[in-house]
Parts: sequence; structure tokens; C-alpha cells
Amino acid sequence: MTYRALIPVKALDEAKSRLAGYLTLHQRKNLVLDMLHHVLQVLQQSNMLEQITVVSPDLQVLDYARIWGVHALIEELPSHNAALHAAALQETGTTALLTIAADLPLLQPGDIHALIERSLHYPVVLAPSRDGTGTNALLVQPPLALPYLFGVNSLHKYVQAAKEWQLGSTIYNSIGLALDIDTIDDLDDLYELQILSGEKIQSWPGTYRENSYSDSEESLAHHSKSL
Repeated sequence: MTYRALIPVKALDEAKSRLAGYLTLHQRKNLVLDMLHHVLQVLQQSNMLEQITVVSPDLQVLDYARIWGVHALIEELPSHNAALHAAALQETGTTALLTIAADLPLLQPGDIHALIERSLHYPVVLAPSRDGTGTNALLVQPPLALPYLFGVNSLHKYVQAAKEWQLGSTIYNSIGLALDIDTIDDLDDLYELQILSGEKIQSWPGTYRENSYSDSEESLAHHSKSL
């Protein structure tokens, strides 16, 4: 089996709009980049993927993706699912394709191993968001065996689509794949986990909650040195 991954990332100017009342745009951009960097590092450390591709309409995001050692693909279609479909069409030569969210600060290589292990028995492997309605990772073999259905209640839509296409599916639950960062409550929960762990990990954006009312330049400065 040959595995590849796609990671969609929105334009940085639209970054995490639901956090706009708590973080500046500058901080929200940093947050997106930090989490993307973490996800890419985990995918690389898993040693399970032949190729990793970031798909984004944002040229700065794509520049970072190249610096961080992965492929970069410009998103040219207005629809998120249509853009992913177009990107998946370019993944020729792979037998299974993982599409995974870019905002998973607790993701670990073991999560990738678990998804791939399950794919040996099921052509469709799904990782839900914490509320059980969204989908934070989708591993399908062959690629595009199912259409992209990301959006409201996507998990239910994927399960139903797999049944309609007579494809066996399974759901893998883990905190690393479930905790995405969209709201201030998500940041609060992450910050509490960081405090309880006694660790200060830069790729965990719990520190953004701690400094939510200051416009720290530290993270972006770190990224900018690479460009």
C-alpha cells in the first residue's frame, strides 16, 4: 500500500475568524502556522507517507509548506470540496489518500499509525471532531472512492456515503485527532491540558490563550526567519 496526505489550509487573512474577539489577526495567523507546522512534523515523523501536500489559496502558506519539506499546491477553485477533489486527482500512483485537518495541536505519530492500521481492514477510515459531527481526518482507498463532503454534519454524510457505495468504514477516536481549534473554548481546553501536563510546547497553541490580549511577535518572527 502507498499512502499520501492532503492538508487543506484557508487563506491566512481568514484565519480562525471565530477567535477574532480574543486574538488579533496577527496572532490568529501565527496560530494557524504553528498548528500547521506541528501537523506536518507529525506526518513526517510517522514515516508512513510517501508524499505530503498542503493545499491552500494563500501563497505565504505554500511558501512555508515548501520550507517545511512538503509539496505545495495552489487552491484555485472557490469550493473547498471541489478544490480537494482537484488536488486528489493529481495524487496519481497512490493507493490510499489521507485528508487531514491542519489545526490539530495534540496530533501524534501514533494517530497516523492507527489510521493506517485500520485502513488495512476498511477502505474508509474516519476520525471525528470532538462534537461527533465533523470530520478531522479521512483515509480512503482508493483515492476518491468517496466524494469530498466536508461541511456541516460531514461525519454522518461520509458514513452514509460509504454505505451507499458499499464501502466498509470505521471510526477512529482519539484526542489528537478530535481536538481542533476554532473557538475560545477550544483554546481554554488546550491551555488547561498544557498546564496539567506541566509542559510548554511551542506547537501547542495554549500559550495563545495565555497571551490573548497581547500581540506577541515571537511566533511570526520565528516563521519569518525561514522565509
